[in-house]
Amino acid sequence: MTAPLPKIPGTTPFDGVQAQKGYALNKMCYSFNSAENREAFKADEEAYMRKYGLSEPQAAAIRARNVLQLIAAGGNAYYLAKFAGIFGLDMQDIGAQQTGMSKEEFRAKLRAAAHQ
Repeated sequence: MTAPLPKIPGTTPFDGVQAQKGYALNKMCYSFNSAENREAFKADEEAYMRKYGLSEPQAAAIRARNVLQLIAAGGNAYYLAKFAGIFGLDMQDIGAQQTGMSKEEFRAKLRAAAHQ
């Protein structure tokens, strides 16, 4: 048995528990590799979520477009990026949401960190 991961304030580590919890959500987000599936989702989000058996917290987070809630519901950032892409969001949009910053503030923080 492996030791539990150390707690990191403000983060949700993606471990085995989260992977099991988020299986349906991540499977759905993986399906967005297909343009046909992205269109099917946009046409009827509720039916698409039911097709994958999302839990109510997962479905609520999808409806809210809330990345932090999706991560808490077992979402993996790499698969969630596929979901965000449907709406024209990129990893900087996701990072900004995770940190509570605007996208421009988040970009400035990244630039500052690169020059240290």
